[in-house]
Amino acid sequence: MSAYALYIHIPFCVHRCAYCDFNTYAGYAQWIPDYVAALCAELRQVADAAPQRIQVKTIFFGGGTPSLLAAAQYARILDTIHQHYEVLPQAEISTEANPGALDTAALKSWRQAGINRLSFGVQSVHADELRLLERIHDFFTVIENVAAARQAGFDNINLDLIYGLPCQSLPRWEENLHWALRLQPEHLSLYALTLEHGTPFARWVARGLLPAPDADLSAEMYALAQDRLASRGYAQYEISNWAQPGRECRHNLTYWRGEPYLGFGAGAHGYAEGTRYRNAPGIRAYVQRIQNGQAHFPASAAAIERRELSRQDEMEEAMMMGLRLTQEGVSEAAFRSRFGLSIEEAFPRPLRTVMAQGLTEWVNFPDGLHLRLRPSAYLLGNQAFMQFIGN
Repeated sequence: MSAYALYIHIPFCVHRCAYCDFNTYAGYAQWIPDYVAALCAELRQVADAAPQRIQVKTIFFGGGTPSLLAAAQYARILDTIHQHYEVLPQAEISTEANPGALDTAALKSWRQAGINRLSFGVQSVHADELRLLERIHDFFTVIENVAAARQAGFDNINLDLIYGLPCQSLPRWEENLHWALRLQPEHLSLYALTLEHGTPFARWVARGLLPAPDADLSAEMYALAQDRLASRGYAQYEISNWAQPGRECRHNLTYWRGEPYLGFGAGAHGYAEGTRYRNAPGIRAYVQRIQNGQAHFPASAAAIERRELSRQDEMEEAMMMGLRLTQEGVSEAAFRSRFGLSIEEAFPRPLRTVMAQGLTEWVNFPDGLHLRLRPSAYLLGNQAFMQFIGN
C-alpha cells in the first residue's frame, strides 16, 4: 500500500463569500464540537477498515475556514491521525487560513501541533476588491498574519490571489502581485474569477449589475503574472501554481499525479483502490451517518456515492490531471507502468489531435519522454483535456 494524502474538510465560515461555490456554511458554529468528534470517529473508522496501517505523506485542512477551529480541536484531530495512521517523518501538514479569523496564539499552537505549511486566502490587496468579493479582512491584516506566522516558525506559506475581477485593470492586478511578493511567500496560487452557478456573483452578472469577466484581459493578467513571478525566481509547476524551488504543494501534487488520497468531512471526496467516493455534504447528515454507519474502505459511513473506476476512466483522469503539471506533464514510462500501454496506444486519435493543434509537446527527461502542454497553451488547457475524456 503506497503512502496516502489525507484531506480534512472544515465547512464552517463566518460569512459565505459572493463568488464561493465550495461546500461551506455560515451560521453553524454551534456544530463545530460535534463535527470535530465526527471527524475523529471517521478517521478511526477508515483506519480500522483498511487492510493494513495506512502511511500518510500529507495532511491538508481545507474549507470553509479551518482557522475557526480552536487550537485544542486541531490538536485532537491531529492526535487521532497519529494514533491510527503512520504519519511519515517529513509529512507536509497544511491548513488554509483566512486572514481576520486567526491570531498569533493560534499560529503558535498550530506550529507546535505539527502543522508546517499555511495557505492564506488573500485574494486581493485592494480594499474595494475585497469588499466586492465580500471578504472580511484587509491587506494590513494579511501583513500582520504573515509576520506572526514567521515568528511562530512557519517557513512554507502560500498566498491565494484572484484575478479577472469585474472592473479590475491590468495596473491594479500588477499592484496585487507587487504587494503579495513583498511578503516573500514560498508559494503562490493565482486563480481567474469564474462565475459559478448559484453564487451571488453569477446572479449579479446575469442581472447586469456587474460586467462579465473579460477573457482577453484575464489572459493579459495571467501573462503578466508569469513574467513577474519568473523574474522573482518562482517556477510555474502547474497551470495556476508557482513555487520557490522545492516548495511545491506536495498535497496537491497527489491529485495531479493520480495518487491515492482519503477525504474526511462533509462533502469531502476521496480516491483509492480504484474507487472514487463522496461524503454527504450537509453537516447534520454527515454527523448522523458517522454516528450510525459503518466504513467500507476506502470510504467511511459518511459516503453517499462510491464509484469503481474502469481502467479507461483512470487513464483519462491520468491525462486530464497530469497535463495540468506544466513542467513534468505525463510521464510515458509511468503511464506504461501503470496501465500496460503507451500514451499513444491508449489515445491514438486524441494524441494526434493535440499535437496537430500545437497544444502539447514531447520533452526528454532523465526517465524518458513526458507529454506536457506547450507554454502557449496553458490558458487553452481545457481544449487539450477534453480530447482525452469520453474516448
